[in-house]
Amino acid sequence: MACLMRKEDIFENVRLGFQQDVCLYFSSGHYHVVGSLQPILAAPGDDVILPCRVEPKFNVAGLTVEWSRPDRRPDPNDRLSRVDYVHLYRDTREVPDMKIPSYVGRTALFTDGLREGNISLRITNVTQEDEGRYRCFIPKLKSQIQSSIVHLILPISVKLKQKTKKYLSHLVSLTRNKKNKFFLLRHVCRVLDFFSAGLILLTNWVHQHLIYG
Repeated sequence: MACLMRKEDIFENVRLGFQQDVCLYFSSGHYHVVGSLQPILAAPGDDVILPCRVEPKFNVAGLTVEWSRPDRRPDPNDRLSRVDYVHLYRDTREVPDMKIPSYVGRTALFTDGLREGNISLRITNVTQEDEGRYRCFIPKLKSQIQSSIVHLILPISVKLKQKTKKYLSHLVSLTRNKKNKFFLLRHVCRVLDFFSAGLILLTNWVHQHLIYG
């Protein structure tokens, strides 16, 4: 077994969310599709990148690249049980005919990166319906590992009612000049139900309005 990655490539993998020691699984002359081992977190309206690539680097510009939703239920009205794709790249171009309608105009590959084995998918303006498992797949790659699964998670957002927003804004104005800014958070806890994902989003909201508002 040999590590076929340069040190700078390993650090780049870490930045993109790939496993740092992924090179340990490669033997000379073999290619593998590698996706992010960590879930990709996003909020509604965000643009996201689902990391996926071939290691070691390999030019896949002439190959078929498929992105699909393995947890998506097939259309019961489709007698042929055809696969609908989030994104399908074939013959050096996107094939939109077999695309899931909700993804039309919202997905793209990094075409300049295909020669380096980068098959990451960009999705714009994500919604709660986009949450789930995504499969990146190169069917003609000569490898035992032709695909990988990437998880996209959209934490349930905290919906602030108009009165609550006004109350929070009032607390912000009262607290802006106070040294102890946790004063604001203690009061916020009294008017909102917290859960793990919502706490993160709300804290970001408070941070933005308290410091930059």
